[in-house]
Amino acid sequence: MDISKHLATHLRGVFFGGNWTSVNLKDQLTTTSWEDANFKVKNANTILALTFHIGYYITGVLEVFKGKPLEIKDKYSYDHSKITCDEDWKAHCNSILNAAEMLSQHIEALKEDTVWSDFEDAKYGNYYSNIAGIIEHTHYHLGQIVLVKKILRAH
Repeated sequence: MDISKHLATHLRGVFFGGNWTSVNLKDQLTTTSWEDANFKVKNANTILALTFHIGYYITGVLEVFKGKPLEIKDKYSYDHSKITCDEDWKAHCNSILNAAEMLSQHIEALKEDTVWSDFEDAKYGNYYSNIAGIIEHTHYHLGQIVLVKKILRAH
């Protein structure tokens, strides 16, 4: 299996399961209500804010794979809309999961020389570092989501 397929497998693992942590975003989101997604635990981010943040970067990186410029900015990565019903929460979650699968498909199709080439601009590193970063970033925030849910269950 080449590096592109390995990276795509790891991205799918954190979003859809099959990784060695046995935790994935899809399972966490499908067992979270919209009310719980909005629940604020002290000064921690809400599950809604964390999922928006994850999706923001997935979508931004996906745009580069589609030939568009990298336009995401850290300062906007938590600027989410309000979610006030189950239908909106499910649409939000599905949007993130669909984007993750589309990104996985683009990653899978990369030629090895592209994996090691500049990601739009040398200042952003190469494709590999950005893909690995997205995976690490998602695992990091997935852990936060799991902890927020544990606190919610304790209440």
